[in-house]
Amino acid sequence: MSTATGTSVRAAGIATFIVFGANGLVFASWAARIPAVTETLQITSGQMGTLLLCTALGSLLALPTAGLVVARLGTANTVRAGGMLAAVAGLGIAGSLQFHSIPGTAVALFFFGIAIGLWDVAQNIEGADVEHRLRRTIMPQFHAAFSGGAFVGALIGAGLSQLGVDLPLHLLVIVVLVAVLTLVTPRYFLPHIAAPEHNPKDGKAGSGSAWRDGRTLLIGVVVLGATLTEGAGNDWIAKAAVDGLGASESLGALLFALFVLAMTAMRFFGGRYIDRYGRVAVLRASMAAAAAGLALFVLAGNIWLAAAGAALWGIGAALAFPMGMSAAADDPVHAARRVSVVSTIGYVAFLAGPPLLGYLGDITGIHRALLAIMAPILLALVLAGVAKPLAARNDQG
Repeated sequence: MSTATGTSVRAAGIATFIVFGANGLVFASWAARIPAVTETLQITSGQMGTLLLCTALGSLLALPTAGLVVARLGTANTVRAGGMLAAVAGLGIAGSLQFHSIPGTAVALFFFGIAIGLWDVAQNIEGADVEHRLRRTIMPQFHAAFSGGAFVGALIGAGLSQLGVDLPLHLLVIVVLVAVLTLVTPRYFLPHIAAPEHNPKDGKAGSGSAWRDGRTLLIGVVVLGATLTEGAGNDWIAKAAVDGLGASESLGALLFALFVLAMTAMRFFGGRYIDRYGRVAVLRASMAAAAAGLALFVLAGNIWLAAAGAALWGIGAALAFPMGMSAAADDPVHAARRVSVVSTIGYVAFLAGPPLLGYLGDITGIHRALLAIMAPILLALVLAGVAKPLAARNDQG
């Protein structure tokens, strides 16, 4: 790697780190104050689940085509488009909450979901490209930036909640910051090389072959199970602590912050464990930790044990999604479409799962409803072997 090339890759890595952080900040600024939204709109957990489902539908509409969008616009312009749409949707959410409009909030969250879907796929493709150029595992560090941004957002949410600052004003400030970061930072991204629409050598059509690739689909199933634990924690830890443990809204936000902090730390340092022990072993250990932490959080009889469970849950949830993205992008030529496929499958759990937990929460209470995600966590543990790198598979084959 020449000096000039090395400098450009490092610059792209820093830019990608910032973009991931901004994504986490905007997400947590919403998630940490879900209890405030339910109070402002005077709705139940099930009705809040419906609103969250609007975000899920938006993302699930955007994700299957995100790879094609990146192939046409590049990662930099796709992040810019997603960031600006997220900013506009944030303005819509703030205005709708100000006027206590449930339909307005639903529409704004739908477009927010589209924005996050495009932004997420593009940043993961860029992160995988940087990882390949550096020839070492750094994708978890990019996701640590997401978690770090989410941690800052959660702390801000907890502080503003304690001070009684209205959520609409909180969102307005975040909107301005996100718009600036997503417009400026992607200028340092690497040029993205997309797969050809048709490769005569392997006879596969680029637009559809990723959905017919067995390994890609199985990675998607693993990510679906693994990311459900992260999505459920992001959306429901604060609410579950308030409803199930009698915690205050600010204390619930702090437990969410602890969950995110544990994920951030594990993602920052987790790359070295993946390089040392391999994806499969680390993925299995992660799922076991997530299951143990979830059980402790739900079954704990006091706030201190619940906090320990939230931390262990966060540690377990930390590495599964970035490992899934790295596994999907093992072949750089087809990375865009395969990452898009895995993201689509995974986000069924990440975005649609938490709203469904909200409906279940209306029956059992959201605190106990979280136990339902134990099954997909165990499924991800069983299927973890599919994440073995392609190079290792070819060496053994």
